[in-house]
Amino acid sequence: MAHRDDSVETIQQEMTAFARRARASAARMHPELSLVSYTLLAHLDDQQGCRATDLAAHYLLDKSTVSRQIAALEKLGFVERRIDPDDQRVQVLHPTEQGAQVLANVTARRRLAFRERLADWNEDDLDRFATYLQRYNATQEGQG
Repeated sequence: MAHRDDSVETIQQEMTAFARRARASAARMHPELSLVSYTLLAHLDDQQGCRATDLAAHYLLDKSTVSRQIAALEKLGFVERRIDPDDQRVQVLHPTEQGAQVLANVTARRRLAFRERLADWNEDDLDRFATYLQRYNATQEGQG
Protein backbone atom coordinates (compact mmCIF):
# COMPACT_ATOMS: atom_id res chain seq x y z
CA MET A 1 0.00 0.00 0.00
CA ALA A 2 2.86 2.39 0.81
CA HIS A 3 4.32 2.00 -2.69
CA ARG A 4 0.89 2.79 -4.20
CA ASP A 5 0.61 5.89 -2.00
CA ASP A 6 4.10 7.01 -3.09
CA SER A 7 3.14 6.54 -6.74
CA VAL A 8 -0.09 8.49 -6.32
CA GLU A 9 1.82 11.28 -4.56
CA THR A 10 4.36 11.40 -7.41
CA ILE A 11 1.55 11.52 -9.99
CA GLN A 12 -0.14 14.38 -8.10
CA GLN A 13 3.12 16.34 -7.92
CA GLU A 14 3.89 15.78 -11.59
CA MET A 15 0.35 16.74 -12.68
CA THR A 16 0.66 19.95 -10.63
CA ALA A 17 4.00 20.72 -12.28
CA PHE A 18 2.44 19.99 -15.69
CA ALA A 19 -0.45 22.40 -14.99
CA ARG A 20 1.95 25.10 -13.83
CA ARG A 21 4.05 24.71 -16.99
CA ALA A 22 0.93 24.74 -19.17
CA ARG A 23 -0.23 28.04 -17.65
CA ALA A 24 3.23 29.59 -18.06
CA SER A 25 3.49 28.31 -21.63
CA ALA A 26 0.08 29.73 -22.51
CA ALA A 27 1.12 33.13 -21.16
CA ARG A 28 4.30 33.09 -23.28
CA MET A 29 2.49 32.04 -26.46
CA HIS A 30 -0.14 34.76 -26.23
CA PRO A 31 0.05 37.07 -23.19
CA GLU A 32 -3.63 38.07 -23.35
CA LEU A 33 -4.88 34.50 -23.81
CA SER A 34 -4.87 32.60 -20.50
CA LEU A 35 -4.99 28.83 -20.48
CA VAL A 36 -8.68 28.94 -19.52
CA SER A 37 -9.45 31.45 -22.28
CA TYR A 38 -7.53 29.36 -24.80
CA THR A 39 -9.47 26.26 -23.74
CA LEU A 40 -12.83 28.03 -24.02
CA LEU A 41 -11.96 29.53 -27.40
CA ALA A 42 -10.82 26.12 -28.66
CA HIS A 43 -14.10 24.56 -27.49
CA LEU A 44 -16.14 27.27 -29.25
CA ASP A 45 -14.17 26.64 -32.43
CA ASP A 46 -14.49 22.85 -32.14
CA GLN A 47 -18.24 23.00 -31.46
CA GLN A 48 -18.81 25.73 -34.07
CA GLY A 49 -20.31 27.89 -31.34
CA CYS A 50 -22.21 27.28 -28.12
CA ARG A 51 -23.87 29.08 -25.23
CA ALA A 52 -21.92 30.32 -22.20
CA THR A 53 -24.00 28.04 -19.96
CA ASP A 54 -22.91 25.06 -22.08
CA LEU A 55 -19.26 26.06 -21.62
CA ALA A 56 -19.71 26.30 -17.86
CA ALA A 57 -21.40 22.91 -17.72
CA HIS A 58 -18.85 21.22 -19.98
CA TYR A 59 -15.83 22.44 -18.01
CA LEU A 60 -17.51 22.35 -14.59
CA LEU A 61 -16.83 26.06 -14.16
CA ASP A 62 -18.87 28.66 -12.34
CA LYS A 63 -20.97 30.78 -14.70
CA SER A 64 -19.28 33.95 -13.39
CA THR A 65 -15.85 32.53 -14.30
CA VAL A 66 -17.01 31.76 -17.84
CA SER A 67 -18.65 35.17 -18.08
CA ARG A 68 -15.38 36.94 -17.13
CA GLN A 69 -13.37 34.85 -19.58
CA ILE A 70 -15.84 35.44 -22.41
CA ALA A 71 -15.93 39.18 -21.68
CA ALA A 72 -12.12 39.25 -21.95
CA LEU A 73 -12.22 37.28 -25.23
CA GLU A 74 -14.87 39.66 -26.61
CA LYS A 75 -12.79 42.69 -25.60
CA LEU A 76 -9.83 41.21 -27.50
CA GLY A 77 -12.08 40.70 -30.54
CA PHE A 78 -11.72 36.90 -30.41
CA VAL A 79 -15.37 36.01 -29.65
CA GLU A 80 -18.70 37.35 -30.85
CA ARG A 81 -22.30 36.68 -29.88
CA ARG A 82 -24.84 35.63 -32.48
CA ILE A 83 -28.56 35.11 -32.12
CA ASP A 84 -29.54 31.45 -32.33
CA PRO A 85 -31.66 31.12 -35.50
CA ASP A 86 -33.76 28.43 -33.79
CA ASP A 87 -34.45 30.51 -30.67
CA GLN A 88 -34.17 34.29 -30.94
CA ARG A 89 -33.84 34.57 -27.13
CA VAL A 90 -30.55 32.63 -27.08
CA GLN A 91 -27.10 34.03 -27.81
CA VAL A 92 -24.49 31.65 -29.18
CA LEU A 93 -20.79 32.40 -28.78
CA HIS A 94 -18.55 31.98 -31.82
CA PRO A 95 -14.87 32.70 -32.47
CA THR A 96 -14.36 35.71 -34.73
CA GLU A 97 -12.09 35.38 -37.74
CA GLN A 98 -9.34 37.02 -35.66
CA GLY A 99 -10.04 34.63 -32.75
CA ALA A 100 -9.89 31.60 -35.02
CA GLN A 101 -6.56 32.80 -36.46
CA VAL A 102 -5.03 33.40 -33.02
CA LEU A 103 -6.30 30.00 -31.92
CA ALA A 104 -4.76 28.31 -34.97
CA ASN A 105 -1.41 30.06 -34.37
CA VAL A 106 -1.28 29.20 -30.67
CA THR A 107 -2.39 25.61 -31.32
CA ALA A 108 0.35 25.16 -33.92
CA ARG A 109 2.97 26.51 -31.48
CA ARG A 110 1.66 24.26 -28.68
CA ARG A 111 1.82 21.17 -30.93
CA LEU A 112 5.37 22.04 -31.93
CA ALA A 113 6.35 22.46 -28.26
CA PHE A 114 4.88 19.04 -27.43
CA ARG A 115 6.61 17.43 -30.40
CA GLU A 116 9.94 18.93 -29.32
CA ARG A 117 9.48 17.86 -25.70
CA LEU A 118 8.56 14.29 -26.73
CA ALA A 119 11.03 14.02 -29.63
CA ASP A 120 13.24 11.38 -27.98
CA TRP A 121 10.30 9.19 -26.85
CA ASN A 122 9.81 6.01 -28.84
CA GLU A 123 6.49 5.12 -30.46
CA ASP A 124 5.51 2.61 -27.76
CA ASP A 125 6.13 5.12 -24.96
CA LEU A 126 4.07 7.75 -26.78
CA ASP A 127 1.22 5.29 -27.32
CA ARG A 128 1.26 4.20 -23.67
CA PHE A 129 1.40 7.78 -22.40
CA ALA A 130 -1.50 8.81 -24.67
CA THR A 131 -3.52 5.80 -23.54
CA TYR A 132 -2.83 6.50 -19.86
CA LEU A 133 -3.83 10.16 -20.21
CA GLN A 134 -7.06 9.21 -21.99
CA ARG A 135 -7.81 6.64 -19.31
CA TYR A 136 -7.08 9.14 -16.53
CA ASN A 137 -9.25 11.84 -18.08
CA ALA A 138 -12.10 9.44 -18.83
CA THR A 139 -12.08 8.28 -15.20
CA GLN A 140 -11.94 11.86 -13.96
CA GLU A 141 -14.91 12.88 -16.09
CA GLY A 142 -16.92 9.88 -14.95
CA GLN A 143 -16.41 10.81 -11.29
CA GLY A 144 -17.54 14.40 -11.86
